[in-house]
Amino acid sequence: MDSAPSYRGHRYPVEIIAHCVWLYFRFPLSFREVEELMLQRGVLVSYETVRRWCGKFGQAYANGLRSRRPRPRPGDTWHLNEVFIKVNGELKYLWRAVDADGNVLDILVQNRRDTAAARRFFRRLIQKTCSVPRVVVTDKLRSYGAAHREVMPSVEHRSSKYLNNRAENSHQPTRQRERAMKGFRSVGGAQRFLSAFSGISPHFRPRRHLMTASGYRAEMTVRFAIWDQITGAGRPTTA
Repeated sequence: MDSAPSYRGHRYPVEIIAHCVWLYFRFPLSFREVEELMLQRGVLVSYETVRRWCGKFGQAYANGLRSRRPRPRPGDTWHLNEVFIKVNGELKYLWRAVDADGNVLDILVQNRRDTAAARRFFRRLIQKTCSVPRVVVTDKLRSYGAAHREVMPSVEHRSSKYLNNRAENSHQPTRQRERAMKGFRSVGGAQRFLSAFSGISPHFRPRRHLMTASGYRAEMTVRFAIWDQITGAGRPTTA
């Protein structure tokens, strides 16, 4: 049975809190824009309140959605990739791993993309997923090969510029949010936001191009029902 986060001490209904968090992580909106959308619906809530809700409940919602995946264990093929991001004007690197179905396994913001950084990400992945893949697919960055030989030498390593589109495409929503937010202000803030974002946003992004209109609506109905269960918005309140 799912356990929703505790809302003790919050004077706003669960539905409003969950809806504001959904708006912020699902669409490229600022906290002030979420405030304006809620005002249009007759709900008076400040952007600072929305910011606190997203910080407090975003990761909890993301964890709940990950636990509800049809296949909780990741696939046996992992795609790893890294892209640069600007954090307070400085160049950092966002490492991301996805499985063959496009599910985000983990993300990590680091200062470098050398062997030590790749080794740290490999070990973090194994610890977080509690599993070892059959195949690891990366680009031509040599740091991957060195870290692979040290951390998981028994795993097949495929290094190609053209085999890793799965991971590269997974970065696109992050780029969209990065532009909307005009960059990240701190490494910790970027890590916290992207960790919650990578768990919430993909839940509401099914492969629309592979579905009929009726199939898409049915799928989204199911996903919204799961969201209500995770957040507790669909449950009756008790006095």
